[in-house]
This record gives sequence, C-alpha cells and structure tokens, in this order.
Amino acid sequence: MRYGLIGETLGHSYSKIIHEQLADYSYDLIPLSKDEFHTFMTRKGFTAINVTIPYKQEVIPYLDQLHPHALEIGAVNTIVNKNGYLTGYNTDFYGFQYLLKHNDIPIHNMKCLVLGNGGTSKTVKAALKALGAKEVLVVSRTASSTTITYEECRKIHRDADIIVNTTPLGMYPHTNASPLDLTPFQKCIAVVDVIYNPLETTLIKQAQELGIKAVNGLEMLVAQAKQAVEYFLDKKIEDTVIDDIYQKLLDQIKNAKTE
Repeated sequence: MRYGLIGETLGHSYSKIIHEQLADYSYDLIPLSKDEFHTFMTRKGFTAINVTIPYKQEVIPYLDQLHPHALEIGAVNTIVNKNGYLTGYNTDFYGFQYLLKHNDIPIHNMKCLVLGNGGTSKTVKAALKALGAKEVLVVSRTASSTTITYEECRKIHRDADIIVNTTPLGMYPHTNASPLDLTPFQKCIAVVDVIYNPLETTLIKQAQELGIKAVNGLEMLVAQAKQAVEYFLDKKIEDTVIDDIYQKLLDQIKNAKTE
C-alpha cells in the first residue's frame, strides 16, 4: 500500500505530517517531473494519493471516474485506487470553505478577485460562488473569455471586497514575490493566500500593514487532508480534529523558526 502526495516541487509541504496524524499509514512526498508524472499515473502503483501543483488538471485523463464535485470544478486533488480503477475527488473545495467559515470571512454578496488560473483557482471560484458571492473574477497574466488581466484588475476592479491568491508567487523559496500590490484596493476587507509556507507571504504582510484581514492556507491544507483521508480509508472523521492538528502544526512551525 502506498499513500502520498504528487507534485512538481514538494520540499515546502506539510502533508506528510498532517496525514500521519490523521491516519495510521506512512505518507510519501513524491516529486515528479512531467515525464515521471505520466509513468507514475500509468503504472498506478499507489493505494491513494493527493495531487498538487501543477497536476490537478493533468491527472484527469488518467482517471476512470470523477466524483461529481470534481467533474463540475474541473480539478482533482485526491485519487483513490481500487483494484486499478481510479476515482478522482476534490477536497480543496471543502478545505477552502472551512477556512473562510472558520475565520469569519463573509462571502455572500461580495465582489471577489481570484488571482491565478490553475486547478486551485477553479476550486476557489466554485466555492465562492457556492457561498453566494456577488461576482467572482479570475485574474491571469493573459486575458481570455474567463479571465481578466492584472492591468484590468488594477484599473477597473479596485472595488473588490475579497482577494484570494491561488498562484505560487510568494511560496518558499521565492518568498519576496507577490502577485498584486494591494494599495489601490481600498474596499478590500479580507485577503486569503492559499500558500502556507511561509505562513506570512509578502501579500499577507502587506494586507496586515494596510489593516486588511489576512489568512494563509494552512487551515485549508489540514481541512482538505481530513476529507481526503475519509476518501482514502472510507470512514468519517470529526471536524474537531482539524483545529487540533492545525494548532499542533502551527506550534511546530513557529518553534522550528526560533530554534
């Protein structure tokens, strides 16, 4: 049996720590190049895996079945292998909504900007719409029928209430990067950065300096992992474990910084 996480760069990940607290199995971090990814998915040498950047959409052609939620969103972050039959799920949707609700970030009737156009962006957009957002605009480097540019965002959509970063800009080790200057967005009441390493990205630090509520993605990571384990092991786990593991992980990260 093999459980783990696949992605391109995984040195920043806390998923192993989280899963091994949630369940009684070993959880591997499995970095894969594009070529290795194809071989790995074709061989199906795993019991269940999670999927992160940049493969949340790329895994879909390898799957036999998609959970309706994953099909609707168009992104997969959890795969269960039952006798060679692969089913894809999306637990980021639950994780992101948990993060918003647990941090009292109101979404109903709000104008939301989602930075980035990858798999996580699709999930965040769906979750915001499900919570009753008035408008959800996806911001990308190039304009399309479903996205706006950063320039357009800065010029026309300064009245956004909520900004969510789903890009890797600001993630370790490139911690000085930021996807957006928040200064023009004077109506913004909350910034969510799904990055969790570092805990305070450049974007989050700027939000705090401007007096805007700012939340990182660590709780989302723990919450989505909880639901992933439910799919992995086909059993229900109480939500109360999310905060327990989150607090332990937070203490561990902070202690590591002071050592």
